[in-house]
Amino acid sequence: MSGAARGNATRVVVFGYHNVGVRCLKVLLAAGVDVALVVTHEDNAAENIWFESMVSLCQTEGIPYITPADAKDPGLLARVKAARPDMLFSFYYRNMLPAELLAIAPAFNMHGSLLPAFRGRAPVNWAVLHGATEIGASLHEMTLKPDAGAIVAQTAVPILPDDTAFEVFGKVTVAAEQTLWRVLPALLEGNAPRMHNDLSQGGYFGGRKPEDGRIDWSQPAQQVYNLHRAVAPPYPGAFTDVGGTRYIIDRARLARTTPPGLQGLPPGLRVVDNAIYGVCGDGRALAILSLVDADGAAVSPSQLQARLA
Repeated sequence: MSGAARGNATRVVVFGYHNVGVRCLKVLLAAGVDVALVVTHEDNAAENIWFESMVSLCQTEGIPYITPADAKDPGLLARVKAARPDMLFSFYYRNMLPAELLAIAPAFNMHGSLLPAFRGRAPVNWAVLHGATEIGASLHEMTLKPDAGAIVAQTAVPILPDDTAFEVFGKVTVAAEQTLWRVLPALLEGNAPRMHNDLSQGGYFGGRKPEDGRIDWSQPAQQVYNLHRAVAPPYPGAFTDVGGTRYIIDRARLARTTPPGLQGLPPGLRVVDNAIYGVCGDGRALAILSLVDADGAAVSPSQLQARLA
């Protein structure tokens, strides 16, 4: 029975985390939706927590919340059933919801891409890595297969040539908020549109690990630059190991022209005219504006030149 049929505001359970979770939860609250329970994650002390907190928002708004380690926890299932939701929402929750949870009520997920493109994990990072020029946010029906349900609404945003994944993620967060805000009235009334999610298009991508940021300098400069943009801080960063020392690119740009001092040099880190460059397999270079070591200490051109010598 819907919330409207019970004479109350629509009652929902939200699974969420990260900035998208916070902003989309705020949209529900602004629309007068009854958020009966929030399911989120405990922050990982080993992770760089640069994003907003669902727990803090719940505490501010007086919303009950739980942080189960496993989405298959029987206790979680019991709590969600007891909430008697009309709908379930997932906003950047990191675990797949099992069939038992999806059977409780219609469920909708906010995904950070223009489905069916970049299904799966870390869509923004993969899109930047692949040189995509557009991404967005998609609200879709949840099924047992990830990111496979019918699309309810989408909002597109551009990826500019020098955007990092962090910058793009900020755009996607706004796109997610706009997408939910625009379609929520129709969703609550039960007449939101459904668009086919053509899984023969796009592709599915897995999670990324810090080791995936290792630079292969034999690749073309644009490809190396895309890797840097995809994992630049606050993500772990693109890195290279030289002489037993790990160097992480903090800030860089694709050099528009190759300085004469770099021409003919083999790929790798180089110092020319008191500036650091990364020479790539096609002879082009990255101008490295800020380089740090594994401890986060800045490495100057003179320090690097002495080490390379």
